[in-house]
Amino acid sequence: MQTIGVRPNPVRWVLYAWGAALPARHREWVLFDVTTRTWRLRHLARATAQLAPFAVLLYVFIPGQPWVRAMAVLGGLMIGYFYSCAYMAESAEHRSVKAGYPRGTAVAARAEVHSDDRREAQARYEERWRS
Repeated sequence: MQTIGVRPNPVRWVLYAWGAALPARHREWVLFDVTTRTWRLRHLARATAQLAPFAVLLYVFIPGQPWVRAMAVLGGLMIGYFYSCAYMAESAEHRSVKAGYPRGTAVAARAEVHSDDRREAQARYEERWRS
């Protein structure tokens, strides 16, 4: 079971979502954040915190009909989420390094959770295809 550590307050979380480093007392929470079962959803929540202000401002300030503005913002959000998902693992690793952990800690922690499943899958593969 992972330890959660001290959770940041909402203001610090928004700053963390935007890339700011958290104080040392949040170190364990950062590792939990990037290695827990829901780390991908947490990443998407951080991406939403980064994209939402721009989406609202663009919708408000782009001239034109509402549906045109909405489609333009939707297209921008789709591109933003695409790149966010493309670099999800790297972003999580970078956050753990900024919290003071050695590079590779987040990947190793996530792999450790699924090591039994991987060994079973490898055994099934070996049994079926290597015999």
